[in-house]
Amino acid sequence: MSAFILIVGVAIGVYFFVYNTFVRGARCRSKVKLHGKTVIITGSNTGIGKTTAVDLAKRGARVILACRDQRRAEAALRDITAESGSSEVVYMQLDLGSLESVRSFAENFLKSERRLDLLINNAGIFKQGRTKDGLGMMLGVNHIGHFLLTNLLLDRLKQCRPSRVINVSSAAHNFGSIDFDVLSAHKALGVGTSHLDVFRVYSDSKLCNVLFTHELAKRLEGTNVTCYSLHPGAINSELSRYTNPFLKVLFMPITLLFFKDTKTGAQTTLHCALQEHLEPLSGRYFSNCAVKKVSAKARDDAAARKLWEVSERLCGLS
Repeated sequence: MSAFILIVGVAIGVYFFVYNTFVRGARCRSKVKLHGKTVIITGSNTGIGKTTAVDLAKRGARVILACRDQRRAEAALRDITAESGSSEVVYMQLDLGSLESVRSFAENFLKSERRLDLLINNAGIFKQGRTKDGLGMMLGVNHIGHFLLTNLLLDRLKQCRPSRVINVSSAAHNFGSIDFDVLSAHKALGVGTSHLDVFRVYSDSKLCNVLFTHELAKRLEGTNVTCYSLHPGAINSELSRYTNPFLKVLFMPITLLFFKDTKTGAQTTLHCALQEHLEPLSGRYFSNCAVKKVSAKARDDAAARKLWEVSERLCGLS
């Protein structure tokens, strides 16, 4: 019995060490208020996007919920308004899987809103398929949609400088690569449908986020618009909603014990959006509210430039 109690005690101790060291993570310490500022957050009807919206609304920002599903977005709008106590939260329809929708959103936003101080490209999907424009689903939603949206809103961001663009990536980018031959032939990052293939394509799309940020920072030098990519942590959220139900049940104990909740997961996004004096770190990658060094493939100037040029063609900017 004493041996059993010792084993249980050690196991609990190890869990709390792992949780406090790797799961709970650092917190955004900024006390900045955002009265008079306007923020767009994509995918803000759920997960860390919704939590980020609540925090920024509490700080006084006008928050635009840029979401695809009207019913879910309007429900989130009610929740965020009630929790934040703010009347400056607005829903605007945006489907990142449709270039027409992205252009329509940008046009409507620029006509109706005077300012844009923060653009938080948060939405993401973990699912194979095709967008309305025939692009690979994860390429289109996780990268191209945000690439087009950012470019269409850059002039407004410059007018409201200092301003920031935040691209929510993932540590999964470390497992990614970009095969430009496959991208050219299939308008996708990969075409396999096995669980491993889907993870690889997701990882590729997250590498696109980091490279996009790297190149965007170069193009924004001297404008007082800065940009950052980040890993929010492993989050217990709806990103895996399209995953095989059996696998979700199988991994549920790990998810419950070792994944961050959305409040903890939103901290690095908030850090990049709010922390003062980050401007010299434009283009860099953050995790756990701190800048992190990335591998050579995630800061490859030639690959980042080529991805930008391909992205321009795929979304009709060139």
